[in-house]
Amino acid sequence: MLRRIAALRPPPPRAAAAAAPVGGANAGYSSKSTSLPQKQKRVRDHAFDGIMEVQKRVRRFLALHALLLYAAAPTAPSGAFSAGGSGAVSVAFSRLGALSRRQLRLAPIDAGHFMLRHPYAFHLFLHPVHRILHVRLTPRAAAALRLEADAISSLRPDAILRLRKLLLLAPPHHRLRLENIRILRRDFGLPDDFAESIIQSNPALFRLTSDGFVEFVPSPDDPPDLTVAAVERSRERHYREHRAPGSGEEDARFAFPTRFPPGFKIGKYFRIAVWKWQRLPYASPYADVSGHDLRSLEAQRRMEKRAVAAVHELLCLTVEKRTTLERLALFRDALGVPKKIKEFLLKYQGIFYISTRGNQGKLHTVFLREAYYKGELVDSNEIHDARRKQEELLLMSPEKANLDRMFTSMGRGWDELGGGRRGGAELRERFLGDAGGRKRKIDGDDNDGADSGEDSGVESLYIE
Repeated sequence: MLRRIAALRPPPPRAAAAAAPVGGANAGYSSKSTSLPQKQKRVRDHAFDGIMEVQKRVRRFLALHALLLYAAAPTAPSGAFSAGGSGAVSVAFSRLGALSRRQLRLAPIDAGHFMLRHPYAFHLFLHPVHRILHVRLTPRAAAALRLEADAISSLRPDAILRLRKLLLLAPPHHRLRLENIRILRRDFGLPDDFAESIIQSNPALFRLTSDGFVEFVPSPDDPPDLTVAAVERSRERHYREHRAPGSGEEDARFAFPTRFPPGFKIGKYFRIAVWKWQRLPYASPYADVSGHDLRSLEAQRRMEKRAVAAVHELLCLTVEKRTTLERLALFRDALGVPKKIKEFLLKYQGIFYISTRGNQGKLHTVFLREAYYKGELVDSNEIHDARRKQEELLLMSPEKANLDRMFTSMGRGWDELGGGRRGGAELRERFLGDAGGRKRKIDGDDNDGADSGEDSGVESLYIE
């Protein structure tokens, strides 16, 4: 009897079939369905993560520079901050440390350690009159910021065109909140005073409403391809240059350039799903689809592809073809993107890449994959080149600099820099060495060799 009951039981599932695929790159691709999987695990791309490792320093440098301007504004002479000329203005480090603790949640010892790690950007010295520790930008850092400001000013017509195209991405009313645009201004290469210098200065192109919205104003001088997406121009150019005899135009008519990250394994059925998705028609991201019937599954798939095209177009409008996921979420309703925007973008890892480097994994940066090659922007511009100068300045190792003169001029400012005697002693041991003259390796910086012994020009630039 027991044998008969056992024979009636269904056989247990095999371990290989029941177990989930091992490894993030293979997860979700074992299905034989020819539709794109709804959930995919992110596959890392170290080229993009390396960019964000540098951007962590740039963001902290810009944040401290903004606090330096804020602290020096009440006492600075008029015109001292024009065109990035804040290098000649100094503020007390105690004031800057209090602001960094309150606004950046950064301890004074961390702020002081960052400034000492980047002596080509910040200059610490003992004020000759007040006899307290002061900080200011180096002329190199001020020149790098001035170069970016000049590039933004020279490319103002392009910024106006990008802003108009951004408003057109929000049909049918073509209006966006001014505050959302202000948050995205650095990504779009807009000046800090864009509300006055661009929007209010061009009433024939923009309209600023009383409820804080920016509206698109049609103009007879608009180019005819204003509502043509960048991917459409790329398809046309690629089709003309690489058209093969007998190739179907339908394969390239609605296709997106895709390049999957290294280690992203693609199975046969997933490749078929991508091929089917590339041939799927969709409406332009500039078209008004508010009256379309979305009850059918085919219409929902086309609208999802239109959302991909809208995010693609927004990233193409940015200066460096990237933005944060948090800023992108501000335009979710205008672009027609689902609420779970991260899960939505992970479905298309051949088009976008999401990096989690920065702010302990809480910051997500979305890259347009086709715009980069081996970690470098393919089509560079003046604003990007100017920002690269800032990155190069922050990547210069302090081991190459002769900082004895600056350390000597700091005097008793070490305790103030470290937030107390204990912190000051830690910083002195880290940068000056212990009793035996041995220095600890500075965290985060590469040790390219011993001190060259040459004057780096960090301090001598201030000595007449």
